[in-house]
Amino acid sequence: MRKLIYYIACTVDGFIAREDGRFDFFPTEGEHLAYLVSEFPETIPVHLQNELGVTRTNKHFDIVVMGRRTYEVGTNVGIRNPYPQMRQIVFSHTMSDQPDAAVELVREDAIGTIRQLKQEDGLDIWLCGGAELASALYSEIDELMLKVNPVAIGVGLPLFGRVEALRRFDLVANQVFNNGFMLNHYSVFI
Repeated sequence: MRKLIYYIACTVDGFIAREDGRFDFFPTEGEHLAYLVSEFPETIPVHLQNELGVTRTNKHFDIVVMGRRTYEVGTNVGIRNPYPQMRQIVFSHTMSDQPDAAVELVREDAIGTIRQLKQEDGLDIWLCGGAELASALYSEIDELMLKVNPVAIGVGLPLFGRVEALRRFDLVANQVFNNGFMLNHYSVFI
């Protein structure tokens, strides 16, 4: 059965973006970048793949799900099909039209959609953002993979918006890089 994995970059103080959605504060150099490109090639958006030497091999995920604001990070710079090597689903109550032939739009029942996807064969499902969608899918998240960057911004968009219940996550793996970047992998405590 597929798992829903919230794989996302954050600051040491738990923010995934500035309040306006910008994430210009994350380090773009360092040994961690080569590791992420090698280990998670499918998570590199199409406009950076050639520059970073990314192959279209999916190691972990073959479906990516995101909220409207996360999707609009790409459309704001002309990218309408950010991850062509994966099935792409955008959850939005406000979008009226399917944004691209390769991108599915789901307007309702995010939890039901994820539960159905989990029953299908394939690799895991990447929840790539954002905070509101992560909150809506909170009960369905099986693992967290946090790319913790050695910066603090004090205020911004948190990993999760409002959540209703306490959940405990167990640290199952941790990698620390020389520049202070950490990749922390958590599973849901059962």
